[in-house]
Amino acid sequence: MRLIIRAKFPTEAGNKLVKDPNFLKDLENYMNNVKPEASYFFEADGERTFVFVVDMQSNDQMVMFAEPLFQRGAEVEFHPVMSFDDLKKAAPGFK
Repeated sequence: MRLIIRAKFPTEAGNKLVKDPNFLKDLENYMNNVKPEASYFFEADGERTFVFVVDMQSNDQMVMFAEPLFQRGAEVEFHPVMSFDDLKKAAPGFK
């Protein structure tokens, strides 16, 4: 299942995160582990926000995806998503 992981870091946790000398290496290790199709980094609601698009094969992967982010102070959300092709397959159900 394609999933969006959204991690928002409150200001204090975000400041601590980016000041850590291992920040980029730790982030790279996280991304090598979860293998996102895409990743984005931006501000949302005044907080540092990371978004990763991943393919979750089984529900037990939620721990692997979320725990490193929780440990760094993030608020983590999971959002199942569809591609346009998925939406076309679902279209008959709209009637």
